[in-house]
Amino acid sequence: MFVDIAKIHLKAGKGGDGAVSFHREKYVAAGGPDGGDGGKGGDIVFKADSNLSTLADFRYKRKYAAEGGQNGGASRCTGKSAQDLTISVPVGTLVKDAETGRIIADISDDEPVVIAKGGNGGWGNQHFATSTRQVPRFAKSGNPGEELDVTLELKLLADVGLIGFPNVGKSTLVSVVSEAKPKIANYHFTTLTPVLGVVRMGEGSSFVIADIPGLIEGAGEGVGLGHEFLRHVERCRMLLHVLDISGSEGRDPIDDFDKINHELEVFSEELSKRPQIVVGNKCDLIEEDEINRIAEYFESKGYKFFPVMAAIAEGTDELINYVAAELQKLPPILKYEAEPKPEPEIKSNKREFTIRVDNGIYYVENCDWINDIMNRVDPDDYESLQYFERVLRQSGIIDALEGAGVNEGDTVNVCDVEFDFVP
Repeated sequence: MFVDIAKIHLKAGKGGDGAVSFHREKYVAAGGPDGGDGGKGGDIVFKADSNLSTLADFRYKRKYAAEGGQNGGASRCTGKSAQDLTISVPVGTLVKDAETGRIIADISDDEPVVIAKGGNGGWGNQHFATSTRQVPRFAKSGNPGEELDVTLELKLLADVGLIGFPNVGKSTLVSVVSEAKPKIANYHFTTLTPVLGVVRMGEGSSFVIADIPGLIEGAGEGVGLGHEFLRHVERCRMLLHVLDISGSEGRDPIDDFDKINHELEVFSEELSKRPQIVVGNKCDLIEEDEINRIAEYFESKGYKFFPVMAAIAEGTDELINYVAAELQKLPPILKYEAEPKPEPEIKSNKREFTIRVDNGIYYVENCDWINDIMNRVDPDDYESLQYFERVLRQSGIIDALEGAGVNEGDTVNVCDVEFDFVP
């Protein structure tokens, strides 16, 4: 089954924790702190793979997590950084933030793109030694990696897109002008997935043509597989509108043209303004006078018209030569620019928390960020407690407690750890 949209969860690796360690060596007194830093967590990297054509693999695996960095060790040993997790996607895949729709990256070339960054490793206690604090018994935890849900959306990279109703001869045309070999049969919806073909015009000159599955009325509103197929036309620099001018399906080719263009306009006004060339197929089933009438109609509307018989490659050389010449005048294939990450709303320059007073005890709550710090503090070590006090003061907790009326000797509870307040 062709799959061109998927939603997955990404979690980059956590940084390793810094170590608390002291140098121990015979005949070396007071060796000092030598706890090493934690290693960096692994990034999640996306890379284009030309061998992939759908996002089907992401239907079965939806959660991806990179490894965490190793913790620091004694003797100033830094923990090993984790390997990056590389995810292969088809060329032309857009990566969007699932929550906001923001474009994070357009995976359209060979350059790998980091989508979720791993956390940095925490500092070991070697960094916290000072002239007045020579035995630091604390270190920093590693930072968590980025975690987010992303939507993957495949938009084919093609210079030219073939549009039109089912069974008008688009697949046949692609097969005779390019190296692609799509399935061809005389029934509707033979083509169920977009097909890319390379049209070679000579040494060093070529372009890519895409056979888009036949559209139907209402495709612009998503009827049938409308949005799934129209999505792949968005990057095309030019559109070839293939019509069955013989009316073999009992439809009027001019009416077909108007209906398909209406669907393009409903889906994307910009797409409806893309340069179009009208290709009148199955000319062998219609009189010359009728071909001339249809050609005059489209040319009067400003469209270049080419009558062809795709089944025997009649008229296709003139068509392809004209397309190649016109492509030289058009801008390159659309590449979506990554949208900047919005700046978080800053309510205060201090970390969030709340103060609650109950039975004379001052509770500091809603401050999950302080848990890691609490886990690394040694309550039996005076210098470690000094470090913790500095965190409380810099975060504004001390000021908030004093504003709530705390006095010396009152009990303060932070993360279920109670201590007497000392201003």
